[in-house]
Amino acid sequence: MLAQQGVLTEADGDCVAVERPDGKSPFFIICEHASRTLPEQFGDLGLPAEALSSHIAWDPGALAVARKISASLDATLVHQRFSRLIYDCNRPPESPGAMPETSEIYSIPGNHHLAPEARRARTEALYIPFHERIRTLLKNRAARGQNSVIVTIHSFTPVYNGKQRAVELGILHDEDRWLADRMLDAAAQAPLYRTERNEPYGPEDGVTHTLKLHGLANGLHNVMIEVRNDLIGDDVGQGVMADYLTGLLQSSLEAR
Repeated sequence: MLAQQGVLTEADGDCVAVERPDGKSPFFIICEHASRTLPEQFGDLGLPAEALSSHIAWDPGALAVARKISASLDATLVHQRFSRLIYDCNRPPESPGAMPETSEIYSIPGNHHLAPEARRARTEALYIPFHERIRTLLKNRAARGQNSVIVTIHSFTPVYNGKQRAVELGILHDEDRWLADRMLDAAAQAPLYRTERNEPYGPEDGVTHTLKLHGLANGLHNVMIEVRNDLIGDDVGQGVMADYLTGLLQSSLEAR
């Protein structure tokens, strides 16, 4: 059922989208912050238009890059269809960041003082179906003998709390650094972007939830990619970045 406890209506549709469900690549791509869309009943959450189009609502350019990588590799792509302002699917339900009351310089009135029932409704409507779809796809791949390597795609703002970020591409990991190490080695050999490990965020910031939930818990290699969003603001930039990341992923998987 699409409408769950008043969070989503039939007009909103499903919270999760899957592209290339039968993709042949071992890479399994996830984009948790793909959309800035709010379910219709939530209006604007009390936020101005500039906030709703900014990085606090979504990861600009991330889905476009993920789609290009998915197409190049014939890789399954799963993405969330609603804004992380309603529920951030890279955070567990108990995290304050799952339904944030503030984000950078913005207060989010529609998220203030949520009752436990409201938090549970959002969790059941958005977080649980999203991750259950991923679990089912991974289970089906394993059943047919297909290896899976988890790759999550994100973007970040070049200026955060007034501070300029020099890093252009972040390769993030939690306990499993196998793929991240290989990608960083490959990036050092073809340094198109300023690339750093666990920047501008790291595991200590709570950003590796999806990696832990579907990668570490299942013994699957995994990596999180963060791209500075001014580099992927148009189709040209998205294409260049996607080609570069596709090359890093392919060469890393082939590395011995």
